[in-house]
Amino acid sequence: MKTFIALILCAAIFGFGGVKVQADDKVPLEIDLPPPLFVGTPVPSGVDIPHLEPPRDGPRPPINVPEGTRNLALGKPVTSSEEWPIIGELEYITDGDKYGDAGYYVELGPGKQWVQIDLEKEAEIHAVAVWHFHAQERIYHDVIVQLSNDPEFNEDVKTVFNNDHDNSSGLGVGDDPAYIETYEGRLIPVDGIEARYVRLYSNGNSANDMNHYIEVEVYGLPK
Repeated sequence: MKTFIALILCAAIFGFGGVKVQADDKVPLEIDLPPPLFVGTPVPSGVDIPHLEPPRDGPRPPINVPEGTRNLALGKPVTSSEEWPIIGELEYITDGDKYGDAGYYVELGPGKQWVQIDLEKEAEIHAVAVWHFHAQERIYHDVIVQLSNDPEFNEDVKTVFNNDHDNSSGLGVGDDPAYIETYEGRLIPVDGIEARYVRLYSNGNSANDMNHYIEVEVYGLPK
């Protein structure tokens, strides 16, 4: 009996032919990045931000996702806490353009603001990438990313990123670091959470009180 159980365990781990079997084959996620663009006077980055992520050497480490994963947010409808942005159109956020120049970003007013993407049907989400603004070195405060099947985000809300270290936005204290915006955006791994809506918060930045978005990509598999 013990021998039989051992054989079953080995088969589950390595496959009956001695080759390891994966429940879902994963591949590195490939993301098209815009060209680097820093203009103007750099903003002091680490001032009064104790949870700032240290500089990284080399390229960003890739994350692995199931084969077939793609950007489900492309062209999808976007709403926000402000019906009319100060600059730009909400559709910019899912139009596929990630350039940092003027004319490619949306500006929302000061204080806590959010944008929300409707994937139009439930999906298995494996990563979210966000570009706030990368024409200047700056840090956005209280960056929070949540997923849900409830468009009002009152029920079944799952937080996948939160760097609000002091709960100043009232959505709970987060353990994720603050970070300097670059052309790479921020890539957030997600562990296959099933959701239809993606909501992203911010609360001003180190250069001014406004909130900006260039692009948001949601990588997953349709259900």
